[in-house]
Amino acid sequence: MNRNDIYIIHGTDYKEMTIHLLTEAGLAQEIGDRSRHIALKPNLLGTILPDTGATTHTELVCGTIEYLQSHGFRHITIMEGAWVGDSTQRAYKALGYPAISEKYGVPLVDLQKDEGVFCDAKGMKLTVCRKALESDFVINMPVLKGHCQTLITCALKNNKGLIPNAEKRRFHTMGLHKPIAYLSTVVRNDFILVDNICGDLDFEEGGNPVVMNRILGLKDPVLCDAFVCGCFGIPVDDVPYIRLAEQLGTGCADTSKARLILLNESSDTDYTQLPGSRRKTPLPRRVQKLAGYTAPKDACSACYGMLIHALNRLDEAGKLRRGLTPLGIGQGYKNQSGDIGIGSCTSCFACSLKGCPPRTADMVDFLEENWISRT
Repeated sequence: MNRNDIYIIHGTDYKEMTIHLLTEAGLAQEIGDRSRHIALKPNLLGTILPDTGATTHTELVCGTIEYLQSHGFRHITIMEGAWVGDSTQRAYKALGYPAISEKYGVPLVDLQKDEGVFCDAKGMKLTVCRKALESDFVINMPVLKGHCQTLITCALKNNKGLIPNAEKRRFHTMGLHKPIAYLSTVVRNDFILVDNICGDLDFEEGGNPVVMNRILGLKDPVLCDAFVCGCFGIPVDDVPYIRLAEQLGTGCADTSKARLILLNESSDTDYTQLPGSRRKTPLPRRVQKLAGYTAPKDACSACYGMLIHALNRLDEAGKLRRGLTPLGIGQGYKNQSGDIGIGSCTSCFACSLKGCPPRTADMVDFLEENWISRT
């Protein structure tokens, strides 16, 4: 398999599709030594089911394990660190990973409980979970989806699950894009197996899945995310961490050099463009509209994403209107005063909803009572 190859397969038998793609890509030959320690890194976020468009389908995980074990690989682990505000253990349990672990004899690693190691990422000091650094071969298994802060999220951003919670918070104080790019220089992305089954095109947290029923396989995480931009119909330069990761030597963002290898044909979807892909607006229209009601400062993805979801519910109910006071959210508001805020970081505001992060349902109730009815 070459570094500019993009394998694409369509269908609805996700486990068999995974095995077929890995076979065609020659993953066993790419790994080589059967004694190497292989880590599978899905995208779990929290206790959110895959059919919402937010998390990796377990069929991809099972298919990968069966493929690897059939080729004599025995040192396999599943590792993940859920996003800030949720528990990896709860996520594993909700998505059925304990049963997978027992069936295949593959241990589950909770990176939220792992030791952090300081790394020099080409001049940027970052903290990465030890077990992620100790793995010999990492299979990154992101979901192809939208993101309310970075427009898209796939291979490069999925690496955030390999760092401690405190470092995830710090990433947002550094602007998110730059540390994501630098992180790619110290963590492994040996193979990327992309879940493009039903990702949400707007929200990282899911809720509006767009069914594509396809899986992608690549070696280059930069090429992967640049290809995703093309699927969304947005310029690569609108997602700064992709171009920066390219400049740092992680990979190539020139999709014109990619070689698409179609393992079968799809009868109902275009393999390059997503339904409703956007070519003129730099942000998804819905997210852009909802973001106008907020005033974020270094907001973490979980908290901000849940707020956007809460605002979307209120908008669908016809309750949002012009003139509402912008909602403060994010670490930049710690120990600062303000009118109305979301999350524990705004605890000094005149009116604040506590939580790190608060639940979406609680946000909806809080905003209806303290924001919409009183502004």
